[in-house]
Amino acid sequence: MIVFNLECGGHHRFEGWFASTEAFENQQARGLVTCPVCGSGTIERLPSAPYVLTRSAAHQPEAVAESTSRPPIPNEPTPEAAAVMALLRRMARESEDVGERFPEEARRIHHGDAEARNIRGQAKRDELEELHDEGILVLPVPPDDELH
Repeated sequence: MIVFNLECGGHHRFEGWFASTEAFENQQARGLVTCPVCGSGTIERLPSAPYVLTRSAAHQPEAVAESTSRPPIPNEPTPEAAAVMALLRRMARESEDVGERFPEEARRIHHGDAEARNIRGQAKRDELEELHDEGILVLPVPPDDELH
């Protein structure tokens, strides 16, 4: 895993964990990287120093612990924003995962062709925009490791 320091257009700073630089770039191009505070999709990578475990550091556990501790994020969410995010994640955990069928299933529910229920899944940015244009309200929620 690679940890990137990220910042949204609203100047909220946060970390993103990705399998590789390519994974980050791919997810960003697909509109899947959003700010956990405000939901903005305008995200940029901030400069950061990589951490490399050297042979000498490996023999000094306290040095490793100090160097890998996470620095404070200047724009951490307010307690209110954190509470809202916790509520959204709880709602997501209590919903049905329809995966990549999310746009199709949201339309079916909206038009009364399927039972009304809470669903979650994946959608591309253009699919979300189409749903919005059709008057179908959807809410992007940052991924929660507990759901996977």
